[in-house]
Amino acid sequence: MFSFKRVVYTGRVIVPQCASLSVNNFSACQFLPSPKRHSPYSSVDSERYSSLVKSVMSSKVSSQTPETLKAEDEHIFGPVVREQTPSSEPKTFHPFLQHKDTLETGGDSRGPPVRIPLNRGQGGASVPSVTRILQQTLSPDQIFYLDRWKRRMIEKLGEEGFEQYSQALFRQGKLFHSAVEDALTSGGALKRKKEYTPEVRGYLESISHTLEDMSEVKAIESAVQHQKLNYIGIADCVARYRGVLCVIDWKTSEKPKPFLSNTFDNPIQVAAYAGALNSDANYKYQVENGLIVVAYKDGSPAHAHRLKSELMLEYWNTWLTRLEYYNEKR
Repeated sequence: MFSFKRVVYTGRVIVPQCASLSVNNFSACQFLPSPKRHSPYSSVDSERYSSLVKSVMSSKVSSQTPETLKAEDEHIFGPVVREQTPSSEPKTFHPFLQHKDTLETGGDSRGPPVRIPLNRGQGGASVPSVTRILQQTLSPDQIFYLDRWKRRMIEKLGEEGFEQYSQALFRQGKLFHSAVEDALTSGGALKRKKEYTPEVRGYLESISHTLEDMSEVKAIESAVQHQKLNYIGIADCVARYRGVLCVIDWKTSEKPKPFLSNTFDNPIQVAAYAGALNSDANYKYQVENGLIVVAYKDGSPAHAHRLKSELMLEYWNTWLTRLEYYNEKR
């Protein structure tokens, strides 16, 4: 005998309840789907798991780009009015080296390092510095990141706190350069740590291995001027690094900068100083190589970025472009 139970209508589909089809001890329930197996994920805290997924999926790591952040900042602070950016090539070429015959000898190595003061008298105030020119010709992306960093620092520290922070960085930089000068003029030997202020001890420890590779220091904190191109600057140091004469720039950082690209406009600055030195009659030698030394506050080994002659020429052309753009804006 066939016996059926009632049929239940759920509103969407008709689902027969397990009917007993008793035919010689045969049951139709054997052909219905078996109950689902127990899932190991059934014990997961779904609320916490959902929060975790939302946290990961809402991460802004992939969206931290100039384009997306500009849209966000323009919504908050208003649109940015942009200036025309300079072309990639200079309109007029100016030689980087002036006298190749003085390139290898590097001039007279005897005597203490030269330190020519920056003379702002007799019209010197109208001569722009390398730092000023670079600041006035930043790219839109550089301006964006700089302004954004400044706004965030002010939000964190306040106007007064940010001013104090900036002054502390400036004071720290001066102390560091003074300590490096002391080490270079005393044969590259650093004093005992306790003789330096806590603000610079870590930085000096960071560059200690770099100082061991330096010799024949020719100039320290010395002014350079390009008469024809009309700009000035102060070169941190001119010395031999592993036997090669270089214009050296000392930088401090709290974050690692293992690649040259991490140093932003510093290579352009070094090329500009070297080009001015090569045209300055106060220096009887030519320099075609550069070096950027990034010292770290925590004392970890400094990164020394070499700028060989070919690379210096590339950055020299970039500098000429920035200089032309600056003069056009004036």
